[in-house]
Amino acid sequence: MKTSRVSFVAALAAGSVLLLSGTAFAHVSVQPGQAEKGGYATINFKVPNERDNASTNRLEVTFPADHPLASVMPQDVPGWQVEVTKSKLAKPLTIHGKQITEAVTKVTWTGGKIAPGRFQQFPLSVGQLPEDADRMVFKAIQTYDNNEVVRWIEEPQDGADEPQNPAPVLKLTEPTGEGHHGGASGGKDDAKQTDAKAEKDGAHGDDHASASGSSDTTARALGIAGILVGAAGVAFGVLSRRRTS
Repeated sequence: MKTSRVSFVAALAAGSVLLLSGTAFAHVSVQPGQAEKGGYATINFKVPNERDNASTNRLEVTFPADHPLASVMPQDVPGWQVEVTKSKLAKPLTIHGKQITEAVTKVTWTGGKIAPGRFQQFPLSVGQLPEDADRMVFKAIQTYDNNEVVRWIEEPQDGADEPQNPAPVLKLTEPTGEGHHGGASGGKDDAKQTDAKAEKDGAHGDDHASASGSSDTTARALGIAGILVGAAGVAFGVLSRRRTS
């Protein structure tokens, strides 16, 4: 009896841990969770289905107005339609010498289905990311086919517990400086080293070829000398037999 009760309590505790952990992590998020300031990035909005009796059929993501993005390009998701909404900017942006008067304020995906126990990722190429911010908060609204609406709009605060319905957050980090410039420089150095190695290998190849030629000539001369010595020996033997006879 005691063993059965202990087993039941252990199973109940394990189930509670799994349930709580699932609830804590099963929310709309942005992946990966960080990107470099001032650059361009490909991000995914990961949407899990938290219901057992309904499917997600709509996702609406609102972009922060205080840091507008001039470029937002969605990638096609099979079975889903995407709508990109733009709005006029109160203060135009200048990017790559071009003045931008409007920016994306919302992206909406509809028409598809995320079944219970499944998740879906919605990719976007975004930029130019702000240089004067440490993060970007995207408010998301998830709709189910039973008309239930879940608003992932609560902004997480540093040092505080995670909200009940946290908004997706993209952390912005300082640029590392290890972009294509470093790669190009490395490529040139590698090319120089490769050319130098090729020249060195070529020089060794010529020396090896010369040595091989000399060895072949010597071997041939020794072979001919051996044949002559052998022939002289045979002739000497024949003459010796004739004299004896």
